[in-house]
Amino acid sequence: MNSLISFLTSISVLSAQNIESITSLFVAATLKKGDYFIREGAYANEIAFLQRGAVRAFYTNSNGKEYNKTFFVAPAIIGSYVSLINKEKNTLPQQALSECVIWRMKYHELERLSDNNYELEWLHRCIAERFFVGNEKKQLEMALMDATERYFIFKEEYPGIEDIIPQYHIASYLGISPTQLSRLRKKIS
Repeated sequence: MNSLISFLTSISVLSAQNIESITSLFVAATLKKGDYFIREGAYANEIAFLQRGAVRAFYTNSNGKEYNKTFFVAPAIIGSYVSLINKEKNTLPQQALSECVIWRMKYHELERLSDNNYELEWLHRCIAERFFVGNEKKQLEMALMDATERYFIFKEEYPGIEDIIPQYHIASYLGISPTQLSRLRKKIS
């Protein structure tokens, strides 16, 4: 719970009362490697604090090929904001890439608690803004940078993740094949 409190207060200033109110809504849980936090086609109703582990958000094309859109490495907030906000089925499943410790929360409880509470509304907004900024940054990287540049950014943003997830997941995230990633890594070293 201390890591959750530290994470939340690193995003926004919170009073002791609001810390107590919001943390009381979280429930400890685990995800085994391969478990889904949310599946494609499900309606999202939760968010979670990822205390330990790594999770991927990905999509699958009509031919069944998977593409990793983003990784969440602890500490982070996971959940399908698009599904939560639009009340639509999720199109971006989130799957554990390692054993994960999470703290789950019903999203509607966060909304209820945030009503007329400036501190919690601000926290909620800051978390949403982080998702937005991260998405736009990734889109620009994919459009404007070559694979080598994207790989260096990946290594900076996700230090140590290469040691815990398969290389094909990294290649998918970078928009290249595993063979291309292997060549790129060999060229760099």
